[in-house]
This record gives sequence, C-alpha cells and structure tokens, in this order.
Amino acid sequence: MVEVFGATTTTEEVLSGVRLHGKRILVTGVSAGLGVETARALAAHGAQVVGAARDLAKAEAATAQVRKDAAAGGGSFELVALDLGNLKSVRACADALVGKGEPFDVVIANAGVMATPFCNTVDGFEMQFGTNHLGHFVLVNRIAPLIRDGGRLINLSSAGHRYSPVDLDDPNFERTPYDPMVAYGRSKTANILFAVAFDKRHRRRGVRAASVHPGGIQTELGRYMGTEALKTLVEQINQRLAAAGKGPFQFKSIPQGAATSVWAGVVASAEEIGGKYCENCHVAQLVPDDVNFSEGVRGYALDADKAEALWKKSEELVGESF
Repeated sequence: MVEVFGATTTTEEVLSGVRLHGKRILVTGVSAGLGVETARALAAHGAQVVGAARDLAKAEAATAQVRKDAAAGGGSFELVALDLGNLKSVRACADALVGKGEPFDVVIANAGVMATPFCNTVDGFEMQFGTNHLGHFVLVNRIAPLIRDGGRLINLSSAGHRYSPVDLDDPNFERTPYDPMVAYGRSKTANILFAVAFDKRHRRRGVRAASVHPGGIQTELGRYMGTEALKTLVEQINQRLAAAGKGPFQFKSIPQGAATSVWAGVVASAEEIGGKYCENCHVAQLVPDDVNFSEGVRGYALDADKAEALWKKSEELVGESF
C-alpha cells in the first residue's frame, strides 16, 4: 500500500521504515529551523549528513540533537563553513568538498534569506537573489561531479515565487524600486528555474533536480518582516483563500515543513519529481498567473527557455561557466 502524504505529514512519517545507511547528503543552512530538522531526520535514519552553515558556532549549538539522533540511528553528522552571500566562501567550501572527493547521493539547497531590507552581498548582488540563488548556483555546479549517478538536487523554493518572475535585465534592483517581497519572489522563482535547468543537464546520468515549497513555517527566515507585516501577509492570504472557497491559512510545524524536502530527496521516485516543483509531499499543479490559489506553481517558474536564460545570466554575473 502506497502511503498518501499531505500538508500535515512530518519528516518521521515520510521516513517511516526508511533506512538511509550508506547515503551521503549535503544540507545547507543547518543553523536553524528547516535545515536542522532536515539534517536530523536524515541522520536519524542512518544517512551521513554534511551540514553547511555561515555561523559554525551557532550551527554547532543548534545541531546538538542532530548528533544525538545520528548516533542513535547509525548515521553521522559533520559541519562545514559556507557563507552563500560571499562567493569566496562558496568557492572555498566547494573546493574543500571536491578535494575530499567523497560523493553525495543528495544535495538539499535549504539555506536562504527572506524579505530583507535592501542591501548587497559581498560581491555586490542584491542580497536575496545573491544568497538564495547565485550562492547555491556556484556551490552546486562546482560540486556537481560529486553527485553520484542517480543522485538528486533539491532546491528550497517557496509559494513566494508567485510574487514575481525573475528580472534578468535588472537583477540587482539598480533601476527598479526595491520591494522586499518582490525580491524574495524573484529569488524563489530562480530556485525553481535553476532546478529545471540542472535537471536537464544531468538527467542523462540519472541525476534529477526538483524544487520544493515547505509551506508557511514560523522560523528565523521571517525575522525581517516584523509582527505587523506578517499579520498583514496572513490576512491577504486568507482573503484569497476565502475567495477561492478554501479554509484559512495554517502554519506548519518545523517537522511538517521539512517533510517535503525529505520526501523529494529520498522517498519519491526520481522520475516523478525530476524537473518539478513540489509541495505538501506531492508534485504541484500548474496554476494560471492570474489565479491566487493556495497551492500550485506558476508557469513562468517552470519555463525551460527562462531556465536557460537564467543559467546564462547567472554565469555572466558570477564569472564562471558550468
């Protein structure tokens, strides 16, 4: 009997009966929230998990339970330094992993920032696009040879991709008035398009890529929004849900939020999720750009031509070809 998972499914429910011994998995952003739970669940079921974080001291404290559960479940956990907002750090992390030469079965690009005030990365990119997309773009492409045949890349995106397509003419808001949620939307659309393009390039050796929306979870990700802004956002969502005849928005717990990453990474079939956008532990449906449903993915985020254009622009911005 095939388990039917959904919005309230947790990581432990997804992994019930699943043993991951012999699997090696990289998870970025393991200093808080979804990254910690993703790493914990995988390591608890026997995986060798490498967690990447900008602040290693914070990550060390945040992952104490990860280490305990790894030891109990026959898995392992180690930390590596990675600042996605600094390409020197990204390249150093990638070079160290490649130098070590140990392959990965799954890479989960989990780290990210949301709705930041306008600022730039060390390399001069708009912070959300630079961190959420370009940092991962360089890291993943540099370590791509380490991903085993039949492996997977899972990019953390968001329903926030509906706020905006990518803008390849002005990615750093040099001419466009800055809006924190539009910038977030651009970066989350980029995460989806990157998975589409990566999947196309690597599927010939069985490596598949997908993007996932974890759902609405109250984690450190929303620290820049403030209480009133978050309240207003939830009210707007509820108005759209009511207009569609749906019930009010429900926040997920962290184990529920991390479930789709884990499902897409190690449980779902590769053919099912390859090149797709997933939510609530299933592949999302395509929805029209002018419809505000609570679920689904916009067509512009899965457009193969836009994915190729983003890849080319990203190479131009970071000064590397992959």
